Amino acid sequence: MSYIPRLKEKYANEIQNTLQEKFQYKSPMQVPKLVKICVNQGLGAAIADKKLIDAALTEMTTITGQKAVATKSRKDISNFKLRKGMPIGVRVTLRSDRMYEFLDRLIAVSIPRIRDFRGINEKGFDGRGNYTLGIQEQIIFPEINIDKVAKISGLDITFVTTATSDQECLALLKEFGLPFKNQK
Repeated sequence: MSYIPRLKEKYANEIQNTLQEKFQYKSPMQVPKLVKICVNQGLGAAIADKKLIDAALTEMTTITGQKAVATKSRKDISNFKLRKGMPIGVRVTLRSDRMYEFLDRLIAVSIPRIRDFRGINEKGFDGRGNYTLGIQEQIIFPEINIDKVAKISGLDITFVTTATSDQECLALLKEFGLPFKNQK
């Protein structure tokens, strides 16, 4: 028998049925599912120091378990001394088993390591069933050795789902175990 990630199994056995009952879907194919997780890190300071991109590429590859790609600027901006084609960030798109493994590590290990954590803000939805979470420090991930970090920087994690509304996406992510703030 091959390995199946824990959250993938949980989705198939529990979450799908729960959401189908909650939103009264006629078909199990209507139930929203997680399509991909996009992790990106913008490095504006990389214009002056090229070593930051290399460090960010290795850190992002270590965090996600998949090779990171440098993002390049699309146009010239003279005020920022930016030229078209200069690397200014790194990104990774996770799908399938790696996506579920990353989500599992994020929920179980990384998010509890955030200082003064009181829950994830519910304002990161885009209106089409996707959610973006901003993290201020990349050192919350246990894969990162704090002694080797040149510069502490943040990153964005986007959860792309097949949900058609923010309520469906919120219900899906809550079922996966993301700790959202309790609204009062």
